[in-house]
Amino acid sequence: DLSETNRVIVKIPGQILDEQYTMQLMRNADLDLMQIVLLDRVQKKRRVSREEHKQLKKAGLVEGRYPNLVVAGSVAKKTGQKAEHVRLKGFDKKYYVKLIVELIREHGPVSRKEIDRLLINKLPDVLDEKQKKNKVHNLLSELSRKQRIQNEGTRAKPRWTIAEE
Repeated sequence: DLSETNRVIVKIPGQILDEQYTMQLMRNADLDLMQIVLLDRVQKKRRVSREEHKQLKKAGLVEGRYPNLVVAGSVAKKTGQKAEHVRLKGFDKKYYVKLIVELIREHGPVSRKEIDRLLINKLPDVLDEKQKKNKVHNLLSELSRKQRIQNEGTRAKPRWTIAEE
């Protein structure tokens, strides 16, 4: 228990730690100071080096592909940030594929704009707009390659339908 009389203040040049987040980590997780500093950076969406990423990943403290990292679920649980963790991490690919196929099955043919409208706000917050658009493109490409959907329009104006079986 840290009271006002025996409180320790650590100053790290160039770093401003989120005090509440740091205290939660110190109270509820068995982490060293460097891990806490790095997790604070990840939580603030600041970049860590590849070497720092490897250390955090090996310790099971982060998830995601470099440089788009999120704090691991176990850490989020200890800091009371479970909902934020799921929002940042996103869902697995099967979920997005199911949404695309269901939209096309129910309302096909559909445009890319309609697919974007369905998915963009469901993709992880850790991705920027361009990355989200690329993710949708990759999902559509994979479904098309696997012949689950097909484009009956043009490249500029796609009209996605369920592929003939």
